Amino acid sequence: MFIDIAKIELKAGKGGDGCVSFRREKYEPDGGPYGGDGGDGGSIIFISDESVRTLMDFRYKKHYFAQNGENGRTKKQYGKKGEDLIIKVPIGTLVKDYETDKVIYDFKEKDDKFIIAKGGKGGKGNARFATSTRQAPRFAQPGTKGEQRVINLELKLIADVGLVGLPNVGKSSLLSILSDAKPKIANYHFTTLEPNLGVCRVEENKSFVIADIPGLIEGASSGVGLGFEFLKHVERTRLLVHVLDVSGIEGRDAISDYETIYKELKLYNENLKSKKEIIVLNKIDLLSSDENIKKAKEYFKDKTVLELSAVTKMGIKELKYKIYDELSKIKIDYDTFDEKFEYVEEIEKDAYEIYMEDGTFYVEGPLIDYLVYITNFQDYDSLKYFQKVLLDKGVINELKEKGVKEGQTIVIGEMEFEFFE
Repeated sequence: MFIDIAKIELKAGKGGDGCVSFRREKYEPDGGPYGGDGGDGGSIIFISDESVRTLMDFRYKKHYFAQNGENGRTKKQYGKKGEDLIIKVPIGTLVKDYETDKVIYDFKEKDDKFIIAKGGKGGKGNARFATSTRQAPRFAQPGTKGEQRVINLELKLIADVGLVGLPNVGKSSLLSILSDAKPKIANYHFTTLEPNLGVCRVEENKSFVIADIPGLIEGASSGVGLGFEFLKHVERTRLLVHVLDVSGIEGRDAISDYETIYKELKLYNENLKSKKEIIVLNKIDLLSSDENIKKAKEYFKDKTVLELSAVTKMGIKELKYKIYDELSKIKIDYDTFDEKFEYVEEIEKDAYEIYMEDGTFYVEGPLIDYLVYITNFQDYDSLKYFQKVLLDKGVINELKEKGVKEGQTIVIGEMEFEFFE
């Protein structure tokens, strides 16, 4: 088992801007406000899907963007909402904040859904700001930005597929071609002293974990060499790919080699003999005749048999697709994280804080950032709306409670004001 990790960047869609527009009709002040609202930006949503087994696809694509909302239009027409971006992740995926390493979400079940980055809100058109005393507002709200996040995805991987076979039959070479693993490869026995795992990508959203199970020799079931350690890994796999050398260049007999390994698996655990199996006849590029292949095919006539050469890569593509096809028929046992984690706390959108430093009051927080962003400080009506929100949200009263005086400087977000009642 190992932990698969992927770092990705997410950006939800920006909300569309509200529209400033006026009806051109008689007896209406400036024609009457007629601007519509902008559409909300699309969110980025993760869904756990049992067809996705690894994080391999996130190594090829690291940046994800949801669609922006459309701007509002005249005649009070709303802008279209941006489309949400749906991303499939494997069951058992742990989502962590990249900076703090705190857990954002833990996908433990099939079809679990979580909004990882929320789209921005569409801005209000000027028609929304018309009142009995403000009949022709010349301002509208811009849409807010969508959430941006840099996250780590983590997944516990247990091999779906075990490559078994006697030493030096080409398992490590096959693993290096099928996956991103980089095992030590050489032309002598016992090159591999510990299991090597890699992820094999078949196509988008189709991948599996494959392991080279070393040390399976005669007597492994009795503990010869590191037999017990390696046979434990075989138990955890869902499918076995039995690699046989049919070249005969080392004086080996493929059928005899197979019987040796099969005997050890059966002696270690009777249930191992019922595991689904694919027979791979390797090193066919070194054959002087087809006699060994004919004998092997006759012996394994009731099993799936594939011919390939790890050196020339002949038959590799067929093997990938065959393995994935067989795995799709076998029930999956998921291994999710069960440790206790420190989770990211949700920040309230209306939160703010007031503090004083060197005689100046500072007002900061998500509410203030949003309010400064949507306000046009060059427009009188927009500025009045800004002051009204500060009053409605209790900011003005709290400043008074903290002792603000007439003419004292207040910094709200990035804007500086003098306080007057």
